[in-house]
Amino acid sequence: MLYTGIKQIRDAEMRQRTIDRLITLRSQLDAEVPHKTASDTLLLATWNIRAFGKDSRTKESLYYIAEIISRFDLVAVQEVRDQRQELDKVVSILGKNWSYIATDTTEGAPGNGECIAFLYDTTKVSFKNMAGEIVLPKDGLIDELQFARTPFCVSFQAGWFKFSIATVHIYYGSGKEGLARREKEIASLAKFLTKRASKEDTNYVVLGDFNIPKVDDRYMNALESNGFHIPAPIKQHPTDLGETNHYDQIAFNLHMTDTMQIFDENVQRAGSFNFTKSVYNENDYEPYIPLMDAKQVAKGNVQDYFRKTWRTFQMSDHLPLWVELKVDFSGQYLVDLMAKYGKA
Repeated sequence: MLYTGIKQIRDAEMRQRTIDRLITLRSQLDAEVPHKTASDTLLLATWNIRAFGKDSRTKESLYYIAEIISRFDLVAVQEVRDQRQELDKVVSILGKNWSYIATDTTEGAPGNGECIAFLYDTTKVSFKNMAGEIVLPKDGLIDELQFARTPFCVSFQAGWFKFSIATVHIYYGSGKEGLARREKEIASLAKFLTKRASKEDTNYVVLGDFNIPKVDDRYMNALESNGFHIPAPIKQHPTDLGETNHYDQIAFNLHMTDTMQIFDENVQRAGSFNFTKSVYNENDYEPYIPLMDAKQVAKGNVQDYFRKTWRTFQMSDHLPLWVELKVDFSGQYLVDLMAKYGKA
């Protein structure tokens, strides 16, 4: 993290507040997220950052977003907009060891002018020279259509773990047809990647905003009944600000030996990170009134506007969801070699 730019914040009150809140945020991250390791583990996260791209956030907010992302090794970000100023600024704050790969913009009303990106720490994660959008074959189309927002698949390696990872922002929809399309998108994606994983003998991770309200509903079943597994500790964590809905998920379709276990529920951890404990708490709205839309402030009930709208466009209306994976299989590999070549 490069904090030197904080000195360039001209508003003295904002500058001091940014410093104070960053210290608090860092303390929360230290307490709730495992520390990075050199090679033993991979901290993988997904975060739908609301309308992330147009240069509308304060420098204060960009530092908070960067601080959170910096605690992970690889972060899938949804709802990136075609104007990527904020994405570039966050990567600049993260420092020279960080890079990103992004799609082009999905056109049309259902696509909402969005693209998807992977941000990754190059000291831990290597791009393996494969990236592409997922295009369904004719016999796999969703009511004769492709995805509303095209999923993005990239190959990476962290330690011993080679994997292809696809990030999504599934169609939300409303009404009978809209909800059916949401379910079909999830099922079509899972079937497509499961078939590919089996054919290529490749490890697949799929993560992002699936718009899954509950862990036991039909949308979750569409994912899990078509070849993907979600560890129970991931399911335990809602990802909306109200912490009631499980919109975001991280799921796995793995082709590994029995001794190479990337997630042990007794060892590794998972969680969602509620940044509002440290920044933009719903009761901490008064300092931000001068930055809000004057017309909205004039309507009254400023706290409600701050809580439901303003802060969600500064940070997000989603919480980051993360999981800690084991990626050093050297010990397990030696066990396998012993079983194969050791003395009888």
